[in-house]
Amino acid sequence: MLRKKDLLGLKDLTKEELEHILAHAGDMKEALISRETLDNLKGKCVATLFYENSTRTKNSFETAARMLGARTVSISVANSSVKKGESLIDTGKTLDALMTDVIVIRHSMAGAPALLARNVRSSVINAGDGMNEHPTQSLLDLFTMHEKFGTIKGLKVVMVGDIKHSRVARSNLWALGKLGAETVVVAPYTLIPSGIEELGCEVITDMEEAVAGANVVMGLRIQLERQKVGFFPSLSEYGAEFGITKERLLNSCPDALIMHPGPVNRGVEIESEVVDGENSLIYEQVTNGVAVRMAVMDFLAGGDK
Repeated sequence: MLRKKDLLGLKDLTKEELEHILAHAGDMKEALISRETLDNLKGKCVATLFYENSTRTKNSFETAARMLGARTVSISVANSSVKKGESLIDTGKTLDALMTDVIVIRHSMAGAPALLARNVRSSVINAGDGMNEHPTQSLLDLFTMHEKFGTIKGLKVVMVGDIKHSRVARSNLWALGKLGAETVVVAPYTLIPSGIEELGCEVITDMEEAVAGANVVMGLRIQLERQKVGFFPSLSEYGAEFGITKERLLNSCPDALIMHPGPVNRGVEIESEVVDGENSLIYEQVTNGVAVRMAVMDFLAGGDK
């Protein structure tokens, strides 16, 4: 169960709410795998409002909504009234007037989903806001780990990459800490935000030391589009020092499972042999994302409230 009409982040969710979503996602995955279309959102409308480009997240939400029996509306911001100067709040009120039940929003500005949620009747789901949070990506990460290990508590989860600009990292640190995991972030100092330790993680700048004994190694995308200045000499040099390679894993954590929110920059964050290796969960995460988003939308707008 969720206490509020919206899912804006994981910082304010309780341990019990996180566990409830993961349990319900398990039920949703069974329906998804069997290709069973449910009627939990029959008669409801889900709108995707993406101010930033997306392939996985947008298609995942739309697939999840259709699996629950909802009709979907995709708002192309580039061809919408936003380009004519319409405000975010007015766009939201228009969607409300169109009898929309759920608005899934991705925006470059942190706090935009919260602003929208305060001004609309519809349930709002944050699909990534600036460098703040990406709650459903974290939930699918948690679900993937829980499926493989049976628990989150006690796992050592290492996140490698652009921690500074990663909303995925922030959501995961909030959630993993609540569920009892040990979290480590590893990156060049220039890609580690000041005060990140306050979220309960250990900061390490040596790759081999960081991944030793890890249960999960999660690569994070190098977000060049958010970087105003160079935070490292070159992509090749970053890959040489911090890339997730088969050799590094064999030396430090041969049984670790590999995850990545995508899209993957092969040869930079992770070498191809690892992406396609037997310990990689990267494509399974995509499937799990649909199940998790089905669970979230069902709680917010479906029969199980």
